[in-house]
Amino acid sequence: MANTADGTWDSLPVKLNEKILETLDELKFTHMTPVQSACIPLFMSNKDVAAEAVTGSGKTLAFVIPIIELLLKREEKLKKMQVGALVVTPTRELALQISEVMEQFIQKFPQFTQILLIGGSNPIEDVEKFKDQGANIVIATPGRLEDMFRRKSDGLDLASSVKSLDVLVLDEADRLLDMGFEASLNTILSYLPKQRRTGLFSATQTQELEKLVRAGLRNPVRITVKEKGLAAAAATQKTPSRLSNYYTVKDKFNNLVAFLRQHKHEKHLVFFSTCACVEYYGRALEVLVKKVTVHCIHGKMKNKRNSIFADFRTLKSGILVCTDVMARGIDIPDVNWVLQYDPPSSASAFVHRCGRTARIGNYGNALVFLLPMEESYVNFLSINQKCPLQKMNPISDVVDVLPKVKAMAVADRAMFDRGMRAFVSYVQAYAKHECSLIFRVKDLDFASLARGFALLRLPKMPELRGKTFPDFTEMTVDTDTIRYKDKNREKQRQKMLAEQKDKMILPKKNFQKNKAWSKQKTKKERRKKKDAKRKHDEGSDVEDEDMKELLNDTRLLKKLKKGQISEEDFETQLTSGPKSKHKTDIKDRCSLQV
Repeated sequence: MANTADGTWDSLPVKLNEKILETLDELKFTHMTPVQSACIPLFMSNKDVAAEAVTGSGKTLAFVIPIIELLLKREEKLKKMQVGALVVTPTRELALQISEVMEQFIQKFPQFTQILLIGGSNPIEDVEKFKDQGANIVIATPGRLEDMFRRKSDGLDLASSVKSLDVLVLDEADRLLDMGFEASLNTILSYLPKQRRTGLFSATQTQELEKLVRAGLRNPVRITVKEKGLAAAAATQKTPSRLSNYYTVKDKFNNLVAFLRQHKHEKHLVFFSTCACVEYYGRALEVLVKKVTVHCIHGKMKNKRNSIFADFRTLKSGILVCTDVMARGIDIPDVNWVLQYDPPSSASAFVHRCGRTARIGNYGNALVFLLPMEESYVNFLSINQKCPLQKMNPISDVVDVLPKVKAMAVADRAMFDRGMRAFVSYVQAYAKHECSLIFRVKDLDFASLARGFALLRLPKMPELRGKTFPDFTEMTVDTDTIRYKDKNREKQRQKMLAEQKDKMILPKKNFQKNKAWSKQKTKKERRKKKDAKRKHDEGSDVEDEDMKELLNDTRLLKKLKKGQISEEDFETQLTSGPKSKHKTDIKDRCSLQV
């Protein structure tokens, strides 16, 4: 892998361990990048560092090397259960990547052990591994690390282990805060000793990050590394200088398929806005782009993510369909194109996505697909992110593949369900876009959008309520008759439909118990009054006067039963009026019930 030349490792003002230099030579890292030459000497001279550098600039080595150097210089050697360094990063893929880099270096230092604590694995297994092997270096995601601190009942006392901590690194620190890990970070920091070296590494600076710098670093040295542009205009841009950035406003899905078919022998990342879109379009691309390996990764995946990521990294060509879980810090070798099918929810995420290619001095390409009313996003990116885009020449040999996607939905209810979920999730994500002046739900052409999703019919959702779409023609097929290819799923669906049908044909009287008690009571009282009126109209021997008396006496009885009056009061009020047959009946009922 080529590197941006900025001096050899021997030119550092501090001397590196010979075994580290050997490893760098074996990995063919012959020259330092700017962020490495700036950070390593400061870290090794016991300074706290807050570094901002464009994505793909070599930040990982800028803290891996100082970690090992600082642990080697400890006066007291670390024991098995003592943690000397902690690296916290937002995603498991990035943690896995850092762990692999760290492993390449500590192979030459058998006195050090490391452990990877990330989601997607059994936490009990992590506990047992830590207790059995110990760890001097911990690389973790915030959620799993916080969980480990709370597992004293399982025999793990991580709080005691980190009392020996020398170095804390927060990688992609701005993303840690963006993803809502602030509470977890505060919990983690509360367990760590104040006397330590701390490094914050990020591609962008935010107000939240500034707060973290002030709270967690003592007199930090701030480092901002800008790439030397290939031209004067590139000097301030936030994307790699060797990145060619394009956009297109053509028919999105058909153009995407045509592009991927024409670039079969290259490696691509295709970004979508939601997990449901990844599931739906990923399955479609598997069928439509032949003889190409297609993988899918999104945040709702649990156990599969680690193996999929590791597999894709080894491929020479292929397609990774993903969400922004793959947008930050991930180093996948030889990515030729970053394709943004959906623009991200924030402008900064656009830059990070692009940074998955053109890494560490290599060339790369990025292409974003826009809807017609989104074209002003190009100017916005140029001004807001210093990220100029050029319009791509029309893609050749574009054919309409949407009928094939519809046929997939008719053939398998699972695909039909995916399409409906993807459409709904896309609209919901669109409504939350940071750049709401350009990305407005009310401007969406829902009929055109539904055709682009190859929907058989429109879903029921608030955004479509009360609207008609004459430009969208629903399929004549009854979607309720579409069956799952998976026989077990279809069997469960048929069972559920049968249960629903049984409920619908039950007599109404069987549902009386489900009515609200207050409504039942009101209906009962109305029936009583109606019966009394009917009897009166039919010439019942109960006179009006007696009826009033009966109602009054009934009210007295209810008050007595509720404890609102005493038996003595009841007797007095009952006998105070003129005697009648009904008075006697009330007394008899009272003697029986009270």
